Amino acid sequence: MVAETRPAAPGLLRARRRGVPLWSRRSFWGYVFILPYLINLAVFTAGPVLASFFLSFTNYEAVGAPTWIGAANYARAIGDRNFLDALRNTLYYLAISLPCGMIISLLLAIALNQKIRGIVLFRTGFFLPVVSSQVAISLLFILVYSKNGLLNFLLSLVGLRPVSWLGLDMALNSLIIVNVWQGLGILILYWLAGLQGVPAVMYEAAEIDGAGWWSRLRWITIPLVSPVTFFLTVLGVIGSFQVFTSALIMTNGGPGNATLTVALYIYQLGFRWYQMGYASAIAYLLFVVIFVATMIQWRFQSLWVNYE
Repeated sequence: MVAETRPAAPGLLRARRRGVPLWSRRSFWGYVFILPYLINLAVFTAGPVLASFFLSFTNYEAVGAPTWIGAANYARAIGDRNFLDALRNTLYYLAISLPCGMIISLLLAIALNQKIRGIVLFRTGFFLPVVSSQVAISLLFILVYSKNGLLNFLLSLVGLRPVSWLGLDMALNSLIIVNVWQGLGILILYWLAGLQGVPAVMYEAAEIDGAGWWSRLRWITIPLVSPVTFFLTVLGVIGSFQVFTSALIMTNGGPGNATLTVALYIYQLGFRWYQMGYASAIAYLLFVVIFVATMIQWRFQSLWVNYE
């Protein structure tokens, strides 16, 4: 005897389609558990973002009520020599640090991708600066770059004159060296993840065909790790526009404006000169620059990134 099957009630079907109701007991406790994060997001992230957007249209010096001045802060930035110097320094930092960091870290990752004894120790050594305090590293390199520091001592051993590493001509390059060195570890970590996803049989087939090291790098490694390259390029551009700690600790933007970056200039405006409204305007201009740069990279990724 075959049991008669009855269609489910319409209400039950609707409940199944909806899934868990919005205010069920189960979803209620889910909202309770994420409530601390939502409060943190609203109070310490979304709130300040919206408040700073309002302040960017005002003259506010941290004392008294803000005065509405419209787009005057944005117009002021166009002719602000300090802001233009900071933007130029930041673009120079980006143009030098990003390719140098990417190329050096890729070559090191290829070397650290070998299956040899003790390779884990080498990988750990390169990653240690990443988890070290950037303030401590900046203070350490002040001593390294000093007139009687380690670098000038090494130069004296080969008969060369001491270099003013934090002087007008070399200060920004010295900051780039520090930050590239400290960031190598995390870049190597990402490169290793990408390299270990490349099938070994492709290298074996290339070797059988007589391909050399450069050919394997050019036609196998670089195309197959291009998604990692794109990801690191986006992060590198954003990080370069936000460089702050080393410039503050090592040179404080000097000598002159030689190492003044946009992020450091925002800090100086807001927390040294208390021009909160103008600092907010500069911060939003920085956001626009980063957003446009990211969108350009995203738009043209299809021309060179291989996801297969």
